[in-house]
Amino acid sequence: MWLSTSCTFKFDISEPTPFLFMLRPRGDLIQHITFEEFIIKPNIKVTQFQDIYGNFYQRFIAPPGKLKIKSNSKIKTNENFNNAYGKEFIEVQSLPENVLLYLLPSRYCESDCFNQMATEITQGLPLGYEQVNAITNWIRNNISFENNNSDTQVSAIEVNNRKYGVCRDLAHLGIALCRSISIPSRIVVGYLYNLEPMDLHAWFEVYIGDGWYRFDATQEANKEGYVVIAYGRDAADVAVYNQYGATLFPSSQKVKVKKIKE
Repeated sequence: MWLSTSCTFKFDISEPTPFLFMLRPRGDLIQHITFEEFIIKPNIKVTQFQDIYGNFYQRFIAPPGKLKIKSNSKIKTNENFNNAYGKEFIEVQSLPENVLLYLLPSRYCESDCFNQMATEITQGLPLGYEQVNAITNWIRNNISFENNNSDTQVSAIEVNNRKYGVCRDLAHLGIALCRSISIPSRIVVGYLYNLEPMDLHAWFEVYIGDGWYRFDATQEANKEGYVVIAYGRDAADVAVYNQYGATLFPSSQKVKVKKIKE
């Protein structure tokens, strides 16, 4: 599937403010980027770097006044790499070293508190895909997806207790449950074609079989049109922007994802 994506942020800046933005999509076997641009107004110096997860950051100091940031891209997605059906559990001693950190509890994914719950959800199932699929279906059937309740960051424990959340929250719960039974899991933030209402989106991936595979409790299984911006342990690692100093909120934010011809 060929997609064009764009994300635009606008801010009203009252004093010089350091920013870290993370809006550049990642290029890999799952998605091939054929066009990309990053626009910032006013024209100020921007430096770029990659974090420990390989995500691309844009770093700058915004002067007082109007600030506009826009990221555009054209991408070909390869959905064949996301079919996890039948993929088997990998024992911890056989996992690649760079995957091991995704077994550990993190700020929003307290996996050390979910072993009993995950064991009950997956009881009697083959190890690997069937376990993750059962966890995803359990979240889909028991946690309400409410896309207008994203005012605060909440952890997997809080999401499980209150029984509702946004896409990020449902991903946190899936991650915590999977890690608790020794399945490496990470959060992903990016775009999704035909998402309603359109916005940036979050889901999770697990390491089973021969690599990472996508699961999303907020959408129907096997939906196409995902574009990855960033990976991390939880939402603290994949914020699309961080600003330092007085708290700022965008005066506007627009996300567009369109299907295009090759």
